[in-house]
Amino acid sequence: MKFKMVHMNINVQDLQRSIDFYEKALNMSVKKQGIYDDFTITFLKDEVGDFEIELTYLNDHVDSPYELGENETHLCFEVDDYPAAYKFHKDLGVICYENPKMGLYFIEDPDGYWIEITPSK
Repeated sequence: MKFKMVHMNINVQDLQRSIDFYEKALNMSVKKQGIYDDFTITFLKDEVGDFEIELTYLNDHVDSPYELGENETHLCFEVDDYPAAYKFHKDLGVICYENPKMGLYFIEDPDGYWIEITPSK
């Protein structure tokens, strides 16, 4: 299995404030945005397109099911063999949250840091 880091996620409490900050401070621009029932995801890219930040805004202003608050972050990885990776992490007992509808799951490192795993596109 090959894991590739694709972006970093930051949970925010004021989406427009965060977008304005990253656009100004890091010269990033909005690449795409997805609006769901209880959250909004916004992807920002740098000028070169080498780095991506995902901003997650919870529409009801409460913490997510996985208890991440403002400025909490997690790294997002894509894996070439998603079923094998899922089985491997399930057997290790490190999966702490999964969302089959979105096709992703989270593993937790020994320090409590969350890592998002999605299949390569």
